[in-house]
Amino acid sequence: MSAVLESAGPAADPAASRRLMPVLFIGVFMAALDTAVIAPAIPALRESFGLDNRAVGLVMIVFILCSLSSTALLANLGDRYGRRPVYLGSIALFALGSLVIALSPSFWMIIVGRAIQGVGGGGIIPTASAVIGDALPPKERGRALGLIGATYGMAFVLGPPMAALVMVTLSWQWIFLANLPIAAAVLYLGARVLPVQRAAGVLPPLDWRGIVLVFLLLSSLVLGITRVADGYTGALHWPGFLALAALLLPLLVHVERQAERRAERPMIPLSLFANRQLVTTYLLTLGAGFGMGSVIFLTSIATLAYGVARAHAGFVLLPLVVCSMLGSTGSGRLLNRLGARRVIMAGFALLALGYGASAFTGFGLWGFLVATMPVGLGVGVVVGGALRTIAIDEAPLAVRGAAQGLINIFTSIGTLLSATAIGALADFAGGGASGFGLAYATVAAAMLVMLAITLMLRRDGAALGSASAVS
Repeated sequence: MSAVLESAGPAADPAASRRLMPVLFIGVFMAALDTAVIAPAIPALRESFGLDNRAVGLVMIVFILCSLSSTALLANLGDRYGRRPVYLGSIALFALGSLVIALSPSFWMIIVGRAIQGVGGGGIIPTASAVIGDALPPKERGRALGLIGATYGMAFVLGPPMAALVMVTLSWQWIFLANLPIAAAVLYLGARVLPVQRAAGVLPPLDWRGIVLVFLLLSSLVLGITRVADGYTGALHWPGFLALAALLLPLLVHVERQAERRAERPMIPLSLFANRQLVTTYLLTLGAGFGMGSVIFLTSIATLAYGVARAHAGFVLLPLVVCSMLGSTGSGRLLNRLGARRVIMAGFALLALGYGASAFTGFGLWGFLVATMPVGLGVGVVVGGALRTIAIDEAPLAVRGAAQGLINIFTSIGTLLSATAIGALADFAGGGASGFGLAYATVAAAMLVMLAITLMLRRDGAALGSASAVS
């Protein structure tokens, strides 16, 4: 008989919940902050190590690749051994990677540090979300998950100016050294307040074949998508990577199905995809990642259509980021009242409206700034607590971490796809403001498709927990 993760259930003591939440929010904030500050640090890295644009791109690609590849493994380990050691281990790995980067004598050591950071980062958010599902009663989960989304928004607001201030007064290394005291505080507090869970029964062996196949599949997918975006045409070009991913997918399904038949715990529990609510949720999560990633190129419209200087282009997104924070916190508070289905529909409707308005450049710069505000609200809603709440309610406790890990994987893939699609559409239309206008009109249409897919979710949000079971 395979082991079942024992949990004390939702915390009955409100004081315990108040002590627990800061540990989760600070850890998520650290990971998000580092993602936000890497872009301002790239010019300094280029100057310090004499890098070209393709080499600098590895700083982001390696992090994304390692983060995606580690998510399923760490989520699986959390389901096996409890969230506490996995969350604290992820924080420790992230801190170690930050230290390696700060002390790096060469660019390749920075890549090693980013890889370590990525492995740790892959476990922080899904594990934190699973802890919320374990420790909080259903009526409080939406608000807590919405606050995690707001924490991400706050990190993206504070990150770039903080990074600029650090580089002016100190050096780029201190951007990463700042993670060490934050991680130390999370480790100290987390060791005291994170609940302890134990496995009852005999733990099955790790699904090593699944681990290897998930790594190869996601690596091929990430490299294929990013090389399309980069226009790479070398010996290992993008069609080869995407073809390899397409071949590995049915092999992974076969291996994981065999693991389930042997009563083992597969790396990717295929039973999750037998639940229509979860399948719809993961499809919507892919769309949410696409909507979130599409934000990146809005600055191109500002510079090409309205003459905003490149150095100041980031400032035009401040209304969007503030609205994103409001959308995350507000949707979390409304989740219990309106239900996940209505909240998610509102999010995709706002994204369709905002991106559609941004595609038309006749409104002027102030009109463009107003158009980005529903985009921010929509991003805050769709990446906030609603989709994660469905995954928590629908997934059995034994695979709750894996269900949250898949949320992260689909979000990241959607984000990568958005960068590729917008760049390709803009180039197809001749580039310039008109090219990006066509691209964002297409993004708005995609968000309308996601809005239609949301109708597949059950109407009664309160019924979402009916399928949950402790197994």
